[in-house]
This record gives sequence, structure tokens and C-alpha cells, in this order.
Amino acid sequence: MVSKELLDILACPQCKGALQLQGEDGLLCERCGLLYEIRDDIPIMLVDQAKRVERPKE
Repeated sequence: MVSKELLDILACPQCKGALQLQGEDGLLCERCGLLYEIRDDIPIMLVDQAKRVERPKE
């Protein structure tokens, strides 16, 4: 699991936005709609390996 201290200093590598922990799936940038996977408790912060998440339309 990603520690609170690490989560506080991590930012989206694409837009520099805040990240939110999405259970054990990964870290989500709501601004970009990218989900960065967590493998073996290490966030994979590579834009080309992130998954695009569909955001609900308002």
C-alpha cells in the first residue's frame, strides 16, 4: 500500500495535478483521467503505461 507521505508528494507526471488513491488499483489523476497502476507497492508513474479512465459527463 502507498503511504500517505508518498501520496502527498506525488503528482501526475502529465499535468502535475493531484492524485487520488483508487483502492489497490492505482493512483488516479481526475484532471487528466489517467490511472497509474501500483505494482508491488510501487506506483508506476509513466504516462505511456497509464490507463485512460472514462469520466462521467456532467
